[in-house]
Amino acid sequence: QLQLVESGGGLVQPGGSLRLSCAASGFTLGYYHIGWFRQAPGKEREGVSCISSSGGSTTYLDSVKGRFTISRDNAKNTVYLQMNSLKPEDTAVYYCAASHSYYARLEATGYSYWGQGTQVTVSS
Repeated sequence: QLQLVESGGGLVQPGGSLRLSCAASGFTLGYYHIGWFRQAPGKEREGVSCISSSGGSTTYLDSVKGRFTISRDNAKNTVYLQMNSLKPEDTAVYYCAASHSYYARLEATGYSYWGQGTQVTVSS
């Protein structure tokens, strides 16, 4: 089966940092464009960041620009989301997803494969 598995979530204080990882199994991640999405309780899922298959292009949600950085290591079949200067409003379940087209950008409906999610909680 084609699977994406997120890890690296947890509880962190405001201003702290976390690095999320998205590891692929059953397929070559380097052939796919990858997006990070998040969903807070009672809220709609929103796109956070995405990266093209080669890593040459990236897109960010305005509220995370300058704080989050997406990157990938195709040799390790892994995509990362470095999250710095975390705020309480960043609290959500974060999902990794794979798309056949970079046109999807931060639109969830454009992604075919999804991970199970990892919880990020920013609280003092």
